[in-house]
Amino acid sequence: MDTIRKDDERERVLLLSVDTGEYDNDRAVEELKALTDTAGGEVEGVIVQKLPAVNPVSFIGSGKLAEAELFCRNQQIDLTICDGTLTAAQQRYLTDALKTRVIDRTVLILDIFAAGAKTYEGKLQVELAQMQYFYSNLTGLGEGYSRLGGGIGTRGPGESKLETDRRHVRRRIGALEAQLKAIDKRRTLQRDRRKKDGFVTAAIVGYTNAGKSTLLNTLTDAGVLAEDKLFATLDPTARALKLPDGREIMLVDTVGFLSRLPHLLIDAFRSTLEEAVSADLLLLLCDASDPECEEKLETSMELLKDLGAQNKPIITVYNKCDIAPNAYLMPVSRNSVRISAATGVGLGALLELICKNMPEQTAEIRVILPYKETALAAWLHENARVKSETYEEDGVHIAATVKKSAMYKFVPFLTRE
Repeated sequence: MDTIRKDDERERVLLLSVDTGEYDNDRAVEELKALTDTAGGEVEGVIVQKLPAVNPVSFIGSGKLAEAELFCRNQQIDLTICDGTLTAAQQRYLTDALKTRVIDRTVLILDIFAAGAKTYEGKLQVELAQMQYFYSNLTGLGEGYSRLGGGIGTRGPGESKLETDRRHVRRRIGALEAQLKAIDKRRTLQRDRRKKDGFVTAAIVGYTNAGKSTLLNTLTDAGVLAEDKLFATLDPTARALKLPDGREIMLVDTVGFLSRLPHLLIDAFRSTLEEAVSADLLLLLCDASDPECEEKLETSMELLKDLGAQNKPIITVYNKCDIAPNAYLMPVSRNSVRISAATGVGLGALLELICKNMPEQTAEIRVILPYKETALAAWLHENARVKSETYEEDGVHIAATVKKSAMYKFVPFLTRE
């Protein structure tokens, strides 16, 4: 057990972890500490136990549980956080044994999301994820999730709002899904409009706290909240960026990735994450000062694969190189670059890489289509941006923005008017 002295003003937290060998447990514990700090807790101690599997009743073994109970009593622990997903029975058992509030890693992440959601859509997504989680653990959760007590893990609906009624929860989940589906439809229309208008989109993706919002702010003066904490950004923000060669690209900030990100969060935030799926180009950011930079890059690639975006053109961006020890400055390859979003170092090289990776270009055309070629006019309306259209004696006069690869369709009808 590792004991840590912290500020008494914040909630005093004990972390419980079971090392089954399925993943790097040391990294997982450090990540849980960072999540706890983001949520407003102070980690007073960590208890880790190596087991073949999590104890189905008490999460950890009886010996470690007795050690945890003594530690909670002596250190006046307010909250115990388990690095895993608890069943309702495990949560009740630990609450009774430790005499503290008990939550798991998923509830901790949900709490952070609830605190960080600012927009209407973000709040709907968080509530949906919380409802789906609590629905599966609704029976007998007890006081652990009640909003009345306050503290980490209690933001959002809580048991008092759920009313312990599964039918009520199912109805609320359905209503939330319908509202998010309507928002997703509007976002899809916006993405389609950007494509028809000839806008190329680059999504900034990567592990949480890698500096994505700082990069967006530095390049575009977006004014997005950029804090040194996990999940500072939950809602996508898009800003236009003019490149050195005169072309323009739409840069989109996205929600951060995390190892073992609960699937219900991926599902709830799928419409937001689809900004990465629909982008023409991905800027995969990682914190070069982090000793686990490469591991977190792998986690990000796995999540992109889960989303179906792994085959997009990807530029790997090693950020925070101004504070990275030399040992962690990663060697750059043809499609990677070292930068500091905070100081601006390396941004010129990044912009050059973006120019090189820009997808298919568009062109402005003016055509006179004979009335027998109305199918081509319909094609323009569906696949291009039509700026003007008039009907004259000699045919349909159209000004439009089209992909250069489609220019061959209109060569016989081009005009210099």
